[in-house]
Amino acid sequence: MASRERSLLYGIINVKCPRCREGNMFPPGTLYTRRFADMYANCACCGQTFEPEPGYYYGAMYVSFAFSTGIFLTVLFILSLFVKEVTTIMVAITVLVVVVGLLPVVFRLSRALWINIFIRYEGPCNLIPKK
Repeated sequence: MASRERSLLYGIINVKCPRCREGNMFPPGTLYTRRFADMYANCACCGQTFEPEPGYYYGAMYVSFAFSTGIFLTVLFILSLFVKEVTTIMVAITVLVVVVGLLPVVFRLSRALWINIFIRYEGPCNLIPKK
């Protein structure tokens, strides 16, 4: 029975290996802990290295910035719908709370998106050679 091909969006949202989209990039159960940034060195399924070179994820900071900008604009829009007069302090506090609250999620999504830009999907783990 052939394995179902997983989409790029599935791989990014579920923070899966970009090469096989089966192995996890981060240990399960660590999203909202002090270890939210801990990342596996390689994919347990296909052996893909998750940090191909030193400083590889510096570019993910730009992706994170884009996510944070989107969060800021969304918060500003929602505040303008529900509050008669939106103040700078109100926006700053709300954005700070939301951005800090979503920090682990944005961190992981940024890294997943960044690595998926450079490493292409090759197929299910059982059909590709292990690295």
